[in-house]
Amino acid sequence: MKKSVALLLALAAAIAAAPRPAAAQQQQAAAKPVPLDWVVAVVGTEPIMESEVQEAIVQRQQQDPSFKLPTDSAGWVSFRKTVINGLIDEKLLLQQAKEQKLTIADSILSPAVDQQIARTRAQFPSEAQYRAELAKAGLGTPDEYRQFLMDQLRNGQLQQEVTAKLQRDGKILPVAVSEREVQQAFDAIKGNLGHRPATFTWRQIVINPQPSAKEKAAAKAHADSVRAELVAGGDFARIAKRESADSTTREVGGDLGWNRRGSGLVPSFEEWLFAMPPGQISPVFETPFGYHILRVDRVNGPERKARHILIRWTIDSADVARAEHLADSVKTMWLAGVPFDTLAKKYHDYASREETTVLTPYPFDSLPQNYQDAFAGHKPGDAVVFKIANAQTPWIPKFVVARIASYEPGGPLTLADVRSRLRANLEQSAAIRRYLDDLRKRQFVQIMPGALAPPPGELVHAGQSP
Repeated sequence: MKKSVALLLALAAAIAAAPRPAAAQQQQAAAKPVPLDWVVAVVGTEPIMESEVQEAIVQRQQQDPSFKLPTDSAGWVSFRKTVINGLIDEKLLLQQAKEQKLTIADSILSPAVDQQIARTRAQFPSEAQYRAELAKAGLGTPDEYRQFLMDQLRNGQLQQEVTAKLQRDGKILPVAVSEREVQQAFDAIKGNLGHRPATFTWRQIVINPQPSAKEKAAAKAHADSVRAELVAGGDFARIAKRESADSTTREVGGDLGWNRRGSGLVPSFEEWLFAMPPGQISPVFETPFGYHILRVDRVNGPERKARHILIRWTIDSADVARAEHLADSVKTMWLAGVPFDTLAKKYHDYASREETTVLTPYPFDSLPQNYQDAFAGHKPGDAVVFKIANAQTPWIPKFVVARIASYEPGGPLTLADVRSRLRANLEQSAAIRRYLDDLRKRQFVQIMPGALAPPPGELVHAGQSP
């Protein structure tokens, strides 16, 4: 459990202001030293201290700023009982973790603890002030503070690990939860669930601007001449540095490093890479990037190390305008009834692995901005055309023809939205609760007299105005 300095200072204040048993109050009245801490419960042979209770209360307030401490005696007793019982459950789980010989090495915890310490230390202008505030919060020296954080984080992770192990071992058994219990749990939390975002599903055809026939022929002729130079004995790395349009590999002589199938290469490139023997110069072949010349240098099992040279054709403004006009035509044909599959097969940019169908509801707020702008105000059945960035050539856009399949407006989350997740959580909680209740029957557990007493002073009683 990570804590901010603000929480720790608040903890110290809460401990100092905590209600004392009657004996402690008499000591204070008599100007005698007041004990800062005392035992409120015992689990087996291990005590739970009042400081732990106050720490848990402060954590609750930090996690939920809207939470208010009870102002009537009955509410205070009930609240204290809940907190102390929660600490008893934690202690029981930690004892089980010890019996199961579960441990968590300091090396696993240290990175998170070190980050928390760095954040805390940065809040103070000097080391002296940092040390003074730690002491004021009752945390001792920086070393003691670090150990405190290590213990808190370790205890939290041990509880998670022992619970998971007990479930795997069949010691925490599933508990059935009724629909009524699910409904009751939902009613209790629905005010804090937030809202369901508006969602869209759609199909799309992505059109990539293509070069003119004249420009494509010129690029192919250039690639053929480069390949001829390589076949005649030219140095591949030197020629790649001079000729390749691939800025990622050009400066390293076209070196692609080691690749295996499925590593993200476009299909036509991958096909050549795994079809050629080492040392051979490939024919000039085409991908969405342009024309390539490839040489496999080494083979190691499923991996291949290769170099390539890319000769890219030029796309000008006329080519972009032609692609946009095509996108408008595809939209018109789609709305006129031409099947999506027919249009996609002919026009979609499959070579770049662009997505064609998004039929899982997608949150509107999570869409890229150009999708949000295009979809806003539209309904199912509408088709829109808009630009997106081109991953291969960012300075040349692609055009999306998208048709909205469904739209669900946002609103409060309903039981249907969270039922399965809520039921799973309830079943797990009930199973753990049954296991802990059984442990309490077999283990000595006692809440000490006076541990639930309300704080001194006049309390507002239930039904009475403060």
